Amino acid sequence: MRLVSIIYKRMRPEAALLAHQLAKWFGKRDIEVFIRENIDNSGVSRTYEKIDIPEQTETVVVVGGDGTFLSVARFIEERSIPIIGVNLGGLGFLTEINAESCFAEFEKMLAGNFEIEERMALRVSVRREGKRIFSHRVLNDAVINKAALARIIDLHATINGHFLTHYRGDGLIICTPTGSTAYNISAGGPIIFPTAHVVILTPICPFTLTIRPIVLPADVTVMVEVAEPATDVTLTCDGQIGCPIRDLDQIEVTAASTPLRFIKAPGVNHFEILRSKLKWGQQ
Repeated sequence: MRLVSIIYKRMRPEAALLAHQLAKWFGKRDIEVFIRENIDNSGVSRTYEKIDIPEQTETVVVVGGDGTFLSVARFIEERSIPIIGVNLGGLGFLTEINAESCFAEFEKMLAGNFEIEERMALRVSVRREGKRIFSHRVLNDAVINKAALARIIDLHATINGHFLTHYRGDGLIICTPTGSTAYNISAGGPIIFPTAHVVILTPICPFTLTIRPIVLPADVTVMVEVAEPATDVTLTCDGQIGCPIRDLDQIEVTAASTPLRFIKAPGVNHFEILRSKLKWGQQ
């Protein structure tokens, strides 16, 4: 390994400290390091600033939480650079290594003791009057809802051009297996193993109780339109990038052409994270 890029959570002294400790640790092993504090992309907007990750980067290390991980994943876009996250607390669904064990885990990785998982991502686009006005790669989810609380939204959904249903309720979540443990699980959606290749549609507080989440194969094209005059309807991607939706806008969701390459540390497994984060088996 010749070049590692380390991006750490902004405005967190402990993140900066650990990131610079890691930079020195890699440097002692003759590995060049590119290190930056993450950019402030607070709030939900249609655009965001990017850190230019050097082309020669062989691994991206994220120091922070899952939100920082999601933002850094956007910086590498369609590039196939492997990425790994170090959580400042315990374990995260995306930042799987904790700060206390990260040096030992990186030692194992440099010795070749690691695996790379390919996690599917989504390409989410909005078409307005025949033109694409918004397009982003999404690792977790795309959420369509209304800004006003307790206001029903009526959505028309098709799969590969075939009518699926009208969703009437607070909104709709379209997510990846990686994102199944985010907003999806809070809305009653299923937990999917993160390396699966499927797309999950989960209604948010549906008006009709017979409308249930559905799991679809990864090669489908999901198209969603607002089925009534749209006011205060928003599309939000990974909780960080958003786009106001107007009448007749078409929201298209497909599998992204390039998956995220996710480094699996040898000392951590997905089921351990589920038990820890969801407190399974605890009295």
